[in-house]
Amino acid sequence: MTAMRNPDAKHTDFTDLIGVIPSNLKLLPSNLDMVIERFGNFLVGEWKRPSEKISLGQEILLKRLATKEDFTVLLIEGDTDDGMVVNKIEAIKKDGTLIHIGTNKEELKNFIRFWYEHAEKKARGL
Repeated sequence: MTAMRNPDAKHTDFTDLIGVIPSNLKLLPSNLDMVIERFGNFLVGEWKRPSEKISLGQEILLKRLATKEDFTVLLIEGDTDDGMVVNKIEAIKKDGTLIHIGTNKEELKNFIRFWYEHAEKKARGL
């Protein structure tokens, strides 16, 4: 069983948008691997395989999202090719530095629960 609506879906190809902004030829959309919203609070996760590097544009995007008041941004090393594998979880702090969160799937689940409860309490003014 998979939670993906279409497990065979491919990444969106943005090739046709190259050069759409003549003054910024490198501008292209970025995709996000995980987004959860609760009462206007957002948890964003970007997954990368152990040897995969984040692009400069995506790094800029994620760091800028992390500066927003209601955004929590995670970098997750692992994959979901054959079940979920999590090797490392880091959060991007508002100043752009990384803080270690965990090293496995259970720690990711625990963080999501913590984030969810925080969003719930914030919504109730607690």
